[in-house]
Amino acid sequence: MDVSLAVWALTVTGLCALIAVDFLVGGRKPHEVSLREAAVWSSVWMALAALFGLGLFLFAGAQPSGEFFAGFITEKSLSVDNLFVFVLIMAKFAVPPAYQQRVLMVGVLIALVLRAVFIAAGAALIASFSWVFFLFGGFLIWTAWKLIQEARAEDEEEAYEENRFLKLIERRVPSTDRYHGTRLFVREDGRRLMTPMLVVMLAIGTTDVLFALDSIPAIFGLTQDPYIVFTANAFALMGLRQLYFLIGGLLKKLVHLSYGLSVILGFIGVKLVLHALHEAGVHGPVVSTPFSLGVICAVLVVTTVTSLHASRSARQRETADR
Repeated sequence: MDVSLAVWALTVTGLCALIAVDFLVGGRKPHEVSLREAAVWSSVWMALAALFGLGLFLFAGAQPSGEFFAGFITEKSLSVDNLFVFVLIMAKFAVPPAYQQRVLMVGVLIALVLRAVFIAAGAALIASFSWVFFLFGGFLIWTAWKLIQEARAEDEEEAYEENRFLKLIERRVPSTDRYHGTRLFVREDGRRLMTPMLVVMLAIGTTDVLFALDSIPAIFGLTQDPYIVFTANAFALMGLRQLYFLIGGLLKKLVHLSYGLSVILGFIGVKLVLHALHEAGVHGPVVSTPFSLGVICAVLVVTTVTSLHASRSARQRETADR
């Protein structure tokens, strides 16, 4: 899809305006987010994503629209896996409930900027070297296998480990161990200190980059259009904050989520390898966007149903044993 610089500018401006409205209406004053508020804003971002996809259908055709919805659903499902780590980060830094919304908002914005850099780099690589599809495909298949191994592991006690960038910041910049509202820096005894609020925001944003290592290649397996890749990521990430509060209590019940995500990543990895073979002149099956969308949706539905059934059965066994 040929997207002009004006359309890019209009899209980025529109997203910034939506983010500003979200902040002014729901995030300007620190407060503990209710289930109703989270449900309303989650519905708003889902509706906005659907309207954007419909707009692509009307102005660009069925192919770009289908690629956007496939990419959005994939990024959204992979983002749900991020929430497990976000819960661990919030617990490690003991973030008060009233400040969690602000932390997630800024953290997600940091993640979106960093992902934009990843997307630009990925698009440049794909445009210059067709063999990159083999690299992306192999990496996704390997990641799918690792996810299965991790899901089968019996480590019940999970702990969040700070990444090297965050450790470097904490070593170099003096900090305080107390929250001072939503302030990022405070002055104590003549020294300018970083607060835990800034540390946890950086933790959310930079940790998401690790997840982008598989999600960005995954969406490039569904579409090579940088505009669609960026907008799908933007809409998936911007609704992540509300999703955190909406399904936070359900995360532990999605016991088969890792298996479902591994199937999706493996499927897209195979799709990328087939595409790379096709680019190299080897004739083989071509996986269409509608088929990809159908597989992704089916895997997510089956994973959710089996997860809830397994959680219910485990709860019944616990009740019977008492």
